[in-house]
Amino acid sequence: MQIFFRRKSLIIAGLTPLLSVFTLFVIVPIAGSFYFSFFSWDGFSPRQWVGLDNYAKLIQDSIFWNSIKNNLYFVGFSIFFEIPLGLYLAIVLNGKIIRRSGIFKTVFFMPVVIPTVVLALITNMVLNYQIGLVNTLLRQVGLGDWARNWLGDPQFSILLLCFIVVWQYTGLFMVIFLAALQNVPDEVLEAAEMDGCTGMKRTRLITVPMITDTILASMVLCISGALRTFELIYATTNGGPNNATDVAATYMFNQTFVSMKYGYGNAIAFFTLLISLLLILASYVFFRKR
Repeated sequence: MQIFFRRKSLIIAGLTPLLSVFTLFVIVPIAGSFYFSFFSWDGFSPRQWVGLDNYAKLIQDSIFWNSIKNNLYFVGFSIFFEIPLGLYLAIVLNGKIIRRSGIFKTVFFMPVVIPTVVLALITNMVLNYQIGLVNTLLRQVGLGDWARNWLGDPQFSILLLCFIVVWQYTGLFMVIFLAALQNVPDEVLEAAEMDGCTGMKRTRLITVPMITDTILASMVLCISGALRTFELIYATTNGGPNNATDVAATYMFNQTFVSMKYGYGNAIAFFTLLISLLLILASYVFFRKR
């Protein structure tokens, strides 16, 4: 504590630039979004104060709640697929057999570095009804009746996009977990092995509990990332067909910049932020208790 007070001025001087940037690019836009959400405004004409009307309309907006439901699909797929798969790959790559082989790490991490717009273009080409790879293969093997407009079918489109996101970001969590596993002290693992705790038993009882904080942080990243999903949806389906793949970000974008309802779009953005914070807080409390 004495060291803190002696060096308080240096600490403040070091934090001030970062806090200033954070305030300018995060806090101020959030406050501005909250302020403009109380107006009816098209971005050009004078603003009209409407109070809580935008939020009242939002609560009754079935399309908005459908977009939140789609976001929850992404949250669920991220938590129950990306984290387990990333952890499994990290454990395998941290093993003695392929621990020093960088080719596997590169292959599994490659989808993360592919720009989302490029991934969306590839997705459109692969799933295209007429010339897409999937339908072409189905027709070649005599299963032409199974061919369909995958991204245009409300029954499959959102699930396919969820799996694409899982494929894209599993490598990211693999790297995070791999770094955490490599920081587990070898002495602890050797002691467990001497006590007869080896293989999956050691992984389950020793290794995984020691990286619980990393798993929890990864879940927070999953939730926040899933609720910010935008580029893939916008570049593939733009929320279609008939709003079946709309998420909060695409719905907010279309209401703000297509329908020119700036006040309503800001209400969507702020309300989505509140939902994100509540989900993150709930997951944090739940897994801390567990």
